[in-house]
Amino acid sequence: MFELAIITILLAFAFTFTNGFQDASSIAATFIASRSATPKTGILIVAAMSFAGTILGGSAVAFTLTGLVSIPSGPQELVVIFSALVTATAWNLITGRLGMPASSTHSLVGGLVGAGIAAAGTGSIFWGVGEFLGPTHELGGLAKILAFFGISLVIGFFGSFLMHKGTGFLLRNARRSTNRTIVGLNWCAVAVMAFANAANDSQKQLGLIAMVLVASGLAATNGVPLWARFTSAVLLALGTVSGGWRIMHTLGRKIFRIEPIHSFDSQVFSASSVALSTLAGAPVSSTHVITMSVLGVGAAENPRKVTWGVGEHILVAMVVTIPATMVFAGCIYLIISFFTGV
Repeated sequence: MFELAIITILLAFAFTFTNGFQDASSIAATFIASRSATPKTGILIVAAMSFAGTILGGSAVAFTLTGLVSIPSGPQELVVIFSALVTATAWNLITGRLGMPASSTHSLVGGLVGAGIAAAGTGSIFWGVGEFLGPTHELGGLAKILAFFGISLVIGFFGSFLMHKGTGFLLRNARRSTNRTIVGLNWCAVAVMAFANAANDSQKQLGLIAMVLVASGLAATNGVPLWARFTSAVLLALGTVSGGWRIMHTLGRKIFRIEPIHSFDSQVFSASSVALSTLAGAPVSSTHVITMSVLGVGAAENPRKVTWGVGEHILVAMVVTIPATMVFAGCIYLIISFFTGV
């Protein structure tokens, strides 16, 4: 069991690295495409703030994720986590290769749910439906994750749409030199977004590492050790520097032509949405939030100049991610269980 725990922790770190070029590259996409920064500078800023966000981020999101599947601590729980991480990492690599902005968050959630059902049935999953329909209407479990998924997308699209309409009105008579100020504000916006994303994103794998340590007997409580947080921060930053250039091209150039003001409006509402979700302890997809905010800004600028077909493909990926990874992770768990007897 000790060997499986070590392999699972290493896999969690590998998933963190793939998170860097999947999610963080989405943050840098509009920043670089708007020519607010060179590719090298833009990536380095996002990497530095991702490192800081991971180190200083809390644990609320981690607790939400670790409470999603209820399985007795031990070898079975380790195999569930391992199956989920294999699935999520593979999903990141495949969608990154295709240049498709997909959610590493929801691939991991789908992986945990699918492997959990394969291991212990549907009763092992904290669906959160009963709590929401109860007298307190409390959001928890999978219901909380899906609810904040929808809320964050709505905020990303309509918030960016309204903000761009507002900035367009305020700057209707502005001089061209105003663009330098907007570029400066864009640097601030992308830094906040990268920090907020890392604070939310890194907690997923940190929560799983804490579960692995308890399940294998290497730790007594579900706390996140400092060495795990620091290693995740380094790997997330390195993954960002490695660059998800295909994803950047899709978000930054294929939807519509982005100027600094578009990038600023998009980043402001993306950061707001992700930060609110982090405070609420809900894991959200920064990739999807940014995608919707780019579509929102484009719709506010000129709907006819937006390549809606690209947006439709990304929306399909959003919907497909959780069920597809559930099936994949469930199959992986059953295969491992068949050969190991866990």
